Amino acid sequence: MNVRILRTPDADLAYHVHGPLPTADGRPPLVMIGQPMDSSGFRTLASLFPERTVVTYDPRGLGESVRRDGRVDHDPVTQAADVHALVEALGAGPVEMFASSGGAVTALALVAAYPDDVTTLVAHEPPLFSVLPDAPAAERASAAVGKAYQERGWGAGMAAFVAMTSWQGEFTDAYFAQPAPDPAAFGMPTEDDGSRDDPLLSDRSAAVSGHRPDVAALTAAPTRIVIAVGEESRDTLTGRTAVATAELLGHRAAVFPSHHGGFLGPESGYAGQPEAFARRLREVLADAD
Repeated sequence: MNVRILRTPDADLAYHVHGPLPTADGRPPLVMIGQPMDSSGFRTLASLFPERTVVTYDPRGLGESVRRDGRVDHDPVTQAADVHALVEALGAGPVEMFASSGGAVTALALVAAYPDDVTTLVAHEPPLFSVLPDAPAAERASAAVGKAYQERGWGAGMAAFVAMTSWQGEFTDAYFAQPAPDPAAFGMPTEDDGSRDDPLLSDRSAAVSGHRPDVAALTAAPTRIVIAVGEESRDTLTGRTAVATAELLGHRAAVFPSHHGGFLGPESGYAGQPEAFARRLREVLADAD
């Protein structure tokens, strides 16, 4: 699939269209977005929707997208404007959307700002710390991940991130009393290569977890919003943020197979159950018909 480039005033956005436009079945294109994951992470899931026209894209500064705004941070409001430009460029009217992790935060910002862009949004485990009852503790845990990364490098930071995101329930004193995790125990490098620009571990994505959803705009939008949570991850950080976000919107979270990366294939190194995940996503999208 050849990459297409959408040129905006301050970014060149790379995207892929899997299938015909206009769509063969008359349904809207199904757009899949993530953050900090780029379009390559949706390769398996997109292949499991052969009957649909699927569009994937790389957020500005990630994958093959190039930014020219002189910034390095990843802001969901800015990215929402990018996705809006992409929807307009497709010329196929409002789309259906599956959005994961930070992409789900962007998608919620998109619907709040551009409510006519999306007919149905399935937002999978948006990491919105502000919606949690233990939000200050979650922010403290996240800050500790950043500190480990800044002081000891990628392996230490990623080990701390895995420990944080796999913790069950609220962040209690027991969590903060734990010793720093050993990167080698997770199969991660103990050497520090000196880089500090990882979009997940640095402060470049702070605006994602710090985003505050506009509940009034979201509930007023014509978009059908489904907040999704993994059956294996519902008690972890992003599972809890998903459940809390759904409650804020007056809904119950829809349970999907597997974990935070439940749609990922074996090539990812964090494989979920992509076939079962695709079946569940197809069911949820069909409920809107």
